[in-house]
Amino acid sequence: MFTALYIVLRFVPFSTIIGTSGGFLSVSDFLAPIYGILLGPYLGGLSVLFGNFAAIGMGRTVSFFGLDFLPDFMAAISTGFLCQHKRSTWTVVVALNAALLGIFLLNPLTSVFVFSVPFAWMHIAAFVVLLTPLSFMAAKWLQTVDYRKIAFGVAIFAFIGTMIQHLTGNILFEVVLGQVTTSIPAAAYPEIWTSVFFVYPVERLILIISAVLVGTPLVYLFNKVPYLQRRDQQSPPEPSARGNACEEPLNCSAGTGEAKNQ
Repeated sequence: MFTALYIVLRFVPFSTIIGTSGGFLSVSDFLAPIYGILLGPYLGGLSVLFGNFAAIGMGRTVSFFGLDFLPDFMAAISTGFLCQHKRSTWTVVVALNAALLGIFLLNPLTSVFVFSVPFAWMHIAAFVVLLTPLSFMAAKWLQTVDYRKIAFGVAIFAFIGTMIQHLTGNILFEVVLGQVTTSIPAAAYPEIWTSVFFVYPVERLILIISAVLVGTPLVYLFNKVPYLQRRDQQSPPEPSARGNACEEPLNCSAGTGEAKNQ
């Protein structure tokens, strides 16, 4: 069901890829962080992977030599790992985010500053949020049946996930189109990045809001209905400030009734 929905939305344009002929971002982009939250890093990542290649098989335009799955895949596994609420998996996401940010900023085709403002200001902000306790708090909020807390948790993970998604797409845009195929000349990138600089914050904000509007009720439903609770990828949460720990391990979309009502 999740993969089928993703395939359908892969064909619905959300925004054009500036600098390309016919390339576009899909509405399905907002689903990637949600799939990581609901399904975990492995099932979520596989759903995105299969969905991308299935859509290509059905005629979806390929922009990056078949690597088009990578941005959504990175977003899904990142939010999925964060949901496991473990220091080790959080470290993996931090390392991944730092590596992507470094690769993008060090590429000679990147415009590091646009009108004296860092191009990647929003990506840096998301990375800072990832490094703060908010990323751990979001995982706890996603274990509750408090609708407001779930919404905040989804918003935080959607912010981190969509910016990782955008970094990955930016790297593919430069490496594949600018350095491998050279279908976009290097001299064109400063103008392209200047245009993208004004567009991408709006695009990312729309994706985050969409993820919150769709993901919040889904996470709430998964937490509320025992039949939907997933326990195959659960991990124990850290003790709360009061020193209490749950008897059973929890995942973002699953938990015991006692833990949910704390």
